[in-house]
Amino acid sequence: MFVTKANLCTVLNPLAVISRDSRGLPRDVWVLSIIAFCVSVGFGVMVPVLPVFARSFEVSNLMVGMVISAFAAMRLLTSPACTPLISRLGERSVLGVGMFIVAASSAAAGLATSFWALLGMRALGGIGSAMFTVAAMTLLLRTVEPQLRGRASALYSGGFLIGGMAGPAVGGLFAAISLTAPFFVYAATLSVAGIVGLCLLSRPQGQVEKSEKPEMALSEAVRDVRYRAACLSNFAQGWQSFGVRSSLVPVLVTEVLHKSTSWTGIAFAIAAVAQTIALGPVGRAVDTIGRRPLMILAGLATGLAALAMPWSPTIWVLTAVLCVYGIGSAAHSTAPTAVLGDVTGGRGGAPVATFSMMSDLGAIIGPLAAGALADAFGMGIAFATGGLLLLAGAALSWTMPRYSAPRPNTLETA
Repeated sequence: MFVTKANLCTVLNPLAVISRDSRGLPRDVWVLSIIAFCVSVGFGVMVPVLPVFARSFEVSNLMVGMVISAFAAMRLLTSPACTPLISRLGERSVLGVGMFIVAASSAAAGLATSFWALLGMRALGGIGSAMFTVAAMTLLLRTVEPQLRGRASALYSGGFLIGGMAGPAVGGLFAAISLTAPFFVYAATLSVAGIVGLCLLSRPQGQVEKSEKPEMALSEAVRDVRYRAACLSNFAQGWQSFGVRSSLVPVLVTEVLHKSTSWTGIAFAIAAVAQTIALGPVGRAVDTIGRRPLMILAGLATGLAALAMPWSPTIWVLTAVLCVYGIGSAAHSTAPTAVLGDVTGGRGGAPVATFSMMSDLGAIIGPLAAGALADAFGMGIAFATGGLLLLAGAALSWTMPRYSAPRPNTLETA
């Protein structure tokens, strides 16, 4: 069976809406987007039942939280080790093995007969997830030309976003069969993703998967203000999007606006649609207008929206604010990744792993800090902390050089 870009465009037709210029993207970008979709669908299927399953072992809410955070914590701890592993084995192999590790750990978690077994399997899954994330990011940046990095990042992010929207709905159906069924569905989708990666991702000539370009040292990347701005933006996005927004907006809806929990899902779904629609135009803008303006606009949109969330008087105003935040998040998921590719020249190494770690670090610290601040000072301060971090990312992006998005034989004025 021969897989062409046309075949992949047909399979991922919903993603073609995200990136109208997708015909110019390498096949591997489409393959990585398929993988992202499979991963995200599986994750969305399992996550809603994970706290309930952990709670079935009659443990405290703190220990339930440990199960949730163990995955992200192990991702954070093991990401640096992925760089030498990729140098030795290649992106394609590390990506596939990482997927199978998460798949096996998910199936084992569904069979867990004790809380500690469940916790251990979730931690093991975090190791595999780190392998996949760093390898996929390295491969994405290595195979895409500078003038297409924004659109490639948009397509890749779109795979995660669309899968994330579909996953919970599918998970609800399987959860009705069994509390542990979603774990095995997650294992199946990850196995499919691993097979897709090993079978469809291109092998460089001579079957050597290592990049011919030497890896960039982290110290060299850190000296570049563009890299520092991208890392700060990624940290702030992890803090606010994966941390504060996910943990406090549901509380805001039920305790402040006095709406049922179903309204949280409705508001998030509408915002996700807005973000999906914005990904295509934002990806093109990153490549045509430049990285710097989109980084600034992303920080301003998400930062101001974060500041406004706790003061929303109605659910519809909150939904509108979440839509603004979603549009800003579309830029946050594309522009910093393109900047990372510009800084590293498409090379892998510690800068890519560190960039990935910044989001995990924000996602781990954000909910804890926001919860403590909300308890001590109220919702406004909790949301404001994340908002100020996002605005700080915009401020640092302002100092980036204007020639930040190179094109073949030209310099792009940003």
